Amino acid sequence: MNSIGFRVGLMAVICTVPSLSAADSRPNIVLFVVDDMGWMDSGAYGSEYYQTPHVDRFAEQSMRFTDAYALPLCSPTRASILTGQYTARHGITSAGGHLPPRERRLPESAPPHQPVLMPETQTYLDPSHITLSEVLRDAGYRTAHIGKWHLGLTEPHWPQAFGFEFAFHCEPSAGPPSYFSPYGVIPPGSDPPKTKGRRYVVGTITDGPPGEHITDRTTDEAIKFIRAHRDEPFFLNYWLFSVHGPWQHKEAYTAEFAKTTDPRGKQGNPVMASMLRTVDESFGRLLQTLDELELAESTIVIFYSDNGGNVHSWVPDDPRIQKITADHPLYETVQSYRKWSGGRPPTNNSPLRDGKGRLYEGGQRVPLIVRWPAVVPPGSVSDAVIGPIDFYPTVLDAVGIPVPERQIVDGESFLPVLNETGTMQRTAYFTWFPHLVPGVSVRQGDWKLIRRFQPRPADYEGLYELFNLKDDIGETTNLAAKHPEKVAELDALIDRFVQDTGALYPQPNPAYRPDRAATGVAADPLDGLLPRRCKAVVVDGALRIVGRDALPFLGTARVRSTGPMKMTMRVRAPSGGTGRVAWRVDGQDEFPESGQAVDFSLPASDDWQEVSAMVPVRGRTNVVRLYLPADEGPLEIQSIRYVHVESAKTVYEWDFRH
Repeated sequence: MNSIGFRVGLMAVICTVPSLSAADSRPNIVLFVVDDMGWMDSGAYGSEYYQTPHVDRFAEQSMRFTDAYALPLCSPTRASILTGQYTARHGITSAGGHLPPRERRLPESAPPHQPVLMPETQTYLDPSHITLSEVLRDAGYRTAHIGKWHLGLTEPHWPQAFGFEFAFHCEPSAGPPSYFSPYGVIPPGSDPPKTKGRRYVVGTITDGPPGEHITDRTTDEAIKFIRAHRDEPFFLNYWLFSVHGPWQHKEAYTAEFAKTTDPRGKQGNPVMASMLRTVDESFGRLLQTLDELELAESTIVIFYSDNGGNVHSWVPDDPRIQKITADHPLYETVQSYRKWSGGRPPTNNSPLRDGKGRLYEGGQRVPLIVRWPAVVPPGSVSDAVIGPIDFYPTVLDAVGIPVPERQIVDGESFLPVLNETGTMQRTAYFTWFPHLVPGVSVRQGDWKLIRRFQPRPADYEGLYELFNLKDDIGETTNLAAKHPEKVAELDALIDRFVQDTGALYPQPNPAYRPDRAATGVAADPLDGLLPRRCKAVVVDGALRIVGRDALPFLGTARVRSTGPMKMTMRVRAPSGGTGRVAWRVDGQDEFPESGQAVDFSLPASDDWQEVSAMVPVRGRTNVVRLYLPADEGPLEIQSIRYVHVESAKTVYEWDFRH
């Protein structure tokens, strides 16, 4: 065994580890990322309800981080892992990886009740990045991505385009197509079977025996990859679908947990307990394989979650499950969840506040456990503030590869923390999240400041929230009024962060009308859209449309354009069908029978998707009709936008999300 010098900040620290001079002696990397696993969702972090013996035992062999962060949603975290960049820089700020490719943007307009223009996320990982996987591949590592991807819907943005030699995944991947085989994955370029209501996806995942659980299957594939490359360095990027919705579970496990209770009185959903047991068993199988192949000593294993635990979904008043009827493909899943959950949300992050999708600690503080027997003291604990941006430089630091000069990396290597030879050197850590309840946060020492972009009294207290996490981990007391000097100090750091990263900062909405915002919604919720042959109601950030007769449509006189337009709509339509845009121009009293309508396809999907249609207008429109297949089944619309083709300016836009 030889020694090697590690870079630690500005000094060199010598540690006794296996020689990295030969390719076959470099440490392997296993990155095991659980989807939606909260900070308190394992025994290692204090849960007294969930049973995670393999994770708990692994923590005893590793360094456990108490103050590790992810982004509040999954796609931003995944992009930051592979690029080493803050979300404000790489542009993937929300969970949009299952949507058609679209660059990040600041819309030109918004509904009159919305005071600011909010940035919209990029929906794919830009190929111009030099990803962690590409660097490792080019250095001789064998690379694999297994499981959820959620960084690009179309094949040019799949894992194989970012340095992964082997990929076992499917798209769209907000959640799995099904947790149980057959999974409904079709080969690229194939058309899905004509089965109403069945969700089909595209990718390289293949069906297993009927009833096989996808977490068991992806673990099988991960183990196959390890066995195939046991004699050469490898990077296994294993991103689980579990424990994300839809909450399909092994009912035998669930029945066992239904007989138990939480001594803390906080957690108690047997469905989540069942799914976490499946994850824990898979993690145990992976560790056992490393032991059997005598690879444990030479493998860095990182256990992590992509965001905080989900505390909002599938509760009794969740409109998304209230509308799921007996003909819906998720009907049986919802009924099973209702039967076993007792009305509880998926998890409880107490003592942390809130959960997934929020800037509070429950939304972004996550488990992080790292094992490297040659370097990391077993059973050690660190309160260093670590985030997904730090994995890129840390892994390269550990294997002796420099960060590429052409890749801007915001993260810092936490190898000195792992080998207990140093500390993190950065001034502060930031979370940029302009979505849902939008804002930006900064963590410096024990202090955390959240800056909000607009007042929302029902969601938080004031535009600034200041917490001392050492004294108040639950973020119960806003200290902003008591410590204005600390607010000013941290607020200045946010200003520098925004400038340095090139963040798309929210801007005033030029169409804002305060008289239409007193209640937080427009006086006319449909803002000039007239439903015909259908019922249209704004519910939970979307326009829900239920057909009442054949050919239902939304008419409007708000879209006044001279020349061709492009209509783009963000929609969720479980039944799918064909839509149509028809228009009338100045001088016409009736809609002509032909020549002034275009059809577009609306694929059947339970996920949000963007659909577009080119509208070849000649003359100036005065009335536009948007026909929707709502007679085939209810559908929801989050936004509709008409853009003038030649000028690229927005003609009119409806956004029901705000």
